[in-house]
Amino acid sequence: MTVVTQPGSAKRGVYTPSTELAEGVLAGRPIAIARMISRAEEGHREASFALGELYKRGGRAHVVGITGVPGAGKSTLVSALIKAYAAEGHKVGVIAVDPSSPFSGGAILGDRVRMSDAAAAGNAFVRSMATRGHLGGLARSTLQAVDILDAAGYSPIIIETVGVGQDEVEVVAAAHTIVVLSAPGLGDDIQAIKAGILEIADIHAVSKCDKPEASATVSALRGMMALGGDGTGSDWKPPVLPVSSVSGERIRELKNTIGEHWAHLNGSGELADRQRNICRTRILGTARHLFQQKFQREPETLERHVRAVADRRIDPSVAARALLGWEDDSWTT
Repeated sequence: MTVVTQPGSAKRGVYTPSTELAEGVLAGRPIAIARMISRAEEGHREASFALGELYKRGGRAHVVGITGVPGAGKSTLVSALIKAYAAEGHKVGVIAVDPSSPFSGGAILGDRVRMSDAAAAGNAFVRSMATRGHLGGLARSTLQAVDILDAAGYSPIIIETVGVGQDEVEVVAAAHTIVVLSAPGLGDDIQAIKAGILEIADIHAVSKCDKPEASATVSALRGMMALGGDGTGSDWKPPVLPVSSVSGERIRELKNTIGEHWAHLNGSGELADRQRNICRTRILGTARHLFQQKFQREPETLERHVRAVADRRIDPSVAARALLGWEDDSWTT
């Protein structure tokens, strides 16, 4: 990677720690990848330039979102997919997003040991990330981690979401292919419908296909999809695949179907639309984050507006516009 001066640097060609890490990322070194993701999670300002350069070097990876309600078996499915991809020589990246520990803020690892064992057996990189209070099923730095793995040459990159129900839909704005995993015997025939995430699926998978209840879940899903129709305008019709992550039954079929959807996106031109949607969401999300950061650093500016709204001198809309600099701030005089 060409060494360039970061904003504020006094001397051209000076390496920063993140610049050196970025070169290690491009060389595919796992330690550099892990440390770069850590810098993204911690929000190092010094890392922003290197992350930007890595973003420009990516854009080739197929990003796959695995989502579904808690207990569906997402981590076990991801472990099985890692083995299936690795068996065919794919360099697989996995970002597994976990609920944050209420004490440490770190990720609750759960059964990530099994996933790490699968990664060690193949050409895979697995990273567990805490949500750190971010709603929507993804950590704030999830897509920066995807950028890093993309630049390092990993594809596919699998995002496994938290599994918190209705907030899972955020994964739609992060991945090219969405696999919604349902499990039989969890109290409802269709857990995905209860969670409000049925409509986001490009592929439906039903886990534990060796259980008698699995066929009923598959039939119910297919019936609901036939009744619901498709308002996306896409020629792709989401298939419903029963799988067993433990025995490996039909995992290769699921992997192949994921590949077929990727080919469909490329061949139909829908990939460009999805890419723009991802970019749009990232820009707006970053703008919201920067806006909040600004007033965390300048609390009195925000509190002045809060007092005015609380005293009914202005309404919240006027205050918000003033904070954005959209309108005259003369009410304060």
